[in-house]
Amino acid sequence: MALTTSEVDRFEASRTRLGAIAYRLLGSASEAEDVVQETYLRWQAADVGRIEVPEAWLTKVLTNLCLNQLTSARARRETYVGQWLPEPLLAGDPLLGPADTAERRESVSYAVLTLLERLTPGERAVYVLREAFDYPHREIAAILDLTEAASQQIFHRARKHVAEGRARTEVDEAAARRIVEEFLAAATSGRTEPLVRLLTQDAVAMGDGGGKVPARAKAFEGALAVASLMRGLFKPGPAQRALAGGSVEFYFTAVNGGPALVAVVDGRVFGIMCLEITPEGIAAFRSQANPDKLERATRQWAAGDHGEPLLRLF
Repeated sequence: MALTTSEVDRFEASRTRLGAIAYRLLGSASEAEDVVQETYLRWQAADVGRIEVPEAWLTKVLTNLCLNQLTSARARRETYVGQWLPEPLLAGDPLLGPADTAERRESVSYAVLTLLERLTPGERAVYVLREAFDYPHREIAAILDLTEAASQQIFHRARKHVAEGRARTEVDEAAARRIVEEFLAAATSGRTEPLVRLLTQDAVAMGDGGGKVPARAKAFEGALAVASLMRGLFKPGPAQRALAGGSVEFYFTAVNGGPALVAVVDGRVFGIMCLEITPEGIAAFRSQANPDKLERATRQWAAGDHGEPLLRLF
């Protein structure tokens, strides 16, 4: 069924919001865009004139498509090589969605997206719709075919799970940049002690290589173990240069709204390290090195001017 111009415009007015919901639910930009396109096809095939609240209808269709995707994704991730981490997004990416409240900014942070993997698909949907988009429980219940009381209970349970995995209050951008510069100086010093002093006692480091780039299957835990890892990663040598394929430039930038180091080789984003920085020190490193999950970042990176790198290695 052909849509009128106004019906197409109605969908396009919701596209950014739908994409932001889908990205938070799936942790993948490409999958989010595919689900948004499938939602458009459903809209195109529907009797649009009989839909009383198009925005609610579109959100329900998209959310249920994402729930189906999450269910199948869980099975795929059981055979995934190593750690699975979300696809990181650079500042300005429309899939990041609204950032006008602290809750919305935090909901798309790399730390929270990683923690959302602990939730069931249903818990994740309730959490995202309520925390990131402020949907009332009455509407969430209608979208997910729940009772309003059940939606409230699921939300409180999901929020508790996420809160238990979060670090302390984070620091502002200027302080974060200073700490990142101190980290790079310590990481390239060849000594473990300066790194340990920058980390929290319970610091963790994890990486996603997707089986294409070497990455440990289990996270490194504890300040000493993480410091030893970082000292090795930033130690210049022929093996590191061969792996990177050239000289690596490290830039400080915002990824998913938080501090990150972007490693670039000949204009290609080779890796993104998201840092969770607290007043007590660096609490976590989450590194994405799977080239399939860095294609979008590489395209965006090429379109911008990023100034001088903080560090050049190899």
